[in-house]
Amino acid sequence: MICNERSTKEGLLVAICDDDVLGESFEEGEISLTVTEEFYGDEAVPAEAALASLRRATVANLVGERAVGMAIEAGIVEEQNVLEVGGTRHAQVLSVR
Repeated sequence: MICNERSTKEGLLVAICDDDVLGESFEEGEISLTVTEEFYGDEAVPAEAALASLRRATVANLVGERAVGMAIEAGIVEEQNVLEVGGTRHAQVLSVR
């Protein structure tokens, strides 16, 4: 998985995607999603490290079967809140603390 963390004035933003969707674009109706290295980064990390980042996130953006599946399995994302965009899965998380 690819994982990128950045601190913002609102908190920790974490972007996670599957390796195989980096650089890809997906469309579904009026929804368009481009998975850029600029946003998601280029550092491959083990799933455990990506999950640790996700648990600390204030805001998270997830793309790909494995990334979204990991968040569902961990109880961070609910299946009914996942979008299917052009053949891949996408979820966003906002943690209010």
